Amino acid sequence: MVICLAQLMDVLDVTIVNIALPNAQHDLGFSLGDRQWIVTAYSLAFGSMLLLFGRVSDLVGRRTMLLIGLVGFAAASALGGAAPSFGVLVTARALQGLAGAMLAPAALSLLSTTFTEAKERATAFAVFGGVAGSGAAVGMLLGGLLTQFLNWRFTLYVNVGISAVALVGVAILVPRQAKITDRPTLDIPGALIASAGMFGIVYGFANVESHSWSDPNTWGFLAAGVLLLALFAWWQTRAKQPLLPLRVLLDRARGGSNLAIFIGGIGLFGAFLFLNYYMQEILRFSPVMTGVAFLPMVATLVLAGGLCTTQLYPRFGAKVPVPAGMLIAAAGMAWLTGIGPGSSYVGGLLGPLMLFGFGVGATMAPAMNAGTTGLAETDSGIASATLNTAQQIGGSIGIALLNSLAASALTRYLAGKDTSSPLVQTAGAIHSYTFAFWCCSAIFAVGALICGVILPAGKPETADPDPHPAVPVAL
Repeated sequence: MVICLAQLMDVLDVTIVNIALPNAQHDLGFSLGDRQWIVTAYSLAFGSMLLLFGRVSDLVGRRTMLLIGLVGFAAASALGGAAPSFGVLVTARALQGLAGAMLAPAALSLLSTTFTEAKERATAFAVFGGVAGSGAAVGMLLGGLLTQFLNWRFTLYVNVGISAVALVGVAILVPRQAKITDRPTLDIPGALIASAGMFGIVYGFANVESHSWSDPNTWGFLAAGVLLLALFAWWQTRAKQPLLPLRVLLDRARGGSNLAIFIGGIGLFGAFLFLNYYMQEILRFSPVMTGVAFLPMVATLVLAGGLCTTQLYPRFGAKVPVPAGMLIAAAGMAWLTGIGPGSSYVGGLLGPLMLFGFGVGATMAPAMNAGTTGLAETDSGIASATLNTAQQIGGSIGIALLNSLAASALTRYLAGKDTSSPLVQTAGAIHSYTFAFWCCSAIFAVGALICGVILPAGKPETADPDPHPAVPVAL
């Protein structure tokens, strides 16, 4: 649970500050155009440094990296909560992202190497997958509560308390590993190329909200990111000890799992974006009520993750639950296209939200388990970082791509209509949301077909026993 607490803090910080942005903008006096940097600074640092810190955690030890990340996250959060200006707040968010990039792969790889017995491992990954999938919804609820009843600064200060609890838990409950003598060296050129490539990809997609796809700030960074990642892939075939050994990705179970997490990130973050718009702008839900409205989805997500990881995955591997989960999520998204301006929560949203949550839970938890199974200890950190990177990039692509598609659908709908009419504006907004939901549904359906082909059939291979077993050592 201590590891899951660290993961929850990592994931919820993607959304917890979003709801507080208007209040922060009023207090610090920054412009609407600058507002996106509060979110983008975190995503840029987090996404671009994941692979590097995943490998570093293999070198210095995952427990050590987790402790460093928790201290860094707490310090950055305290700085952000006390920020007297926009510049300090952006800096703090970037530092949070940097610390998050230390936490995420260390937490997942610790889970993988700590729980090697099949039943315990399945339960651990069920809980972890539920946390990873529901963190965005929890962030919105917590952010709404803290902003409405306390102050926007507490959306940052809350991480100090969470970090402190997790820090004590890790220090007491997570044993220190014995010294490893065969640790790989760090691939410096590969780390620099990968970080630059990830920066270009995340920055390019982040710019879509404020720039068009044809703007050099969008396509230029995306093109540079793709070229750098291609260069990185080539370099990994030449490096003596590569940052990301291709064996980690070329294995069908791990490759298919990364693809599933990537596609899940596209659909999950895209769905959250437009559901948030619909609830607050059309149904006039408060930020707190919007967060509460997502709780049934979170419940089915955790339930499905537990059932699929403990019951289906040990018998069939990821090939059955992952594609099935994607098809269920696709059905949930298709069901959501029936929303209208007068839809009620119970009649129009509750059912599809629960179905969608069940599908996401059935996808994420087994994929995370399969993506970290059967690895040598020296590859555990980088494999975990790759899964986190897949989710982060998927989320960035999902928000940018679906936002762009929805905007185009809105423009087409309003063409030739009386745009001064509130009814027309409302109908256009709902049309753009439902178009995005259809796109999400199609993405999940195609993903189910592809992952169904790639993922191997049969029982998963047994997790490799830790060649260097953990030895309890007092701090």
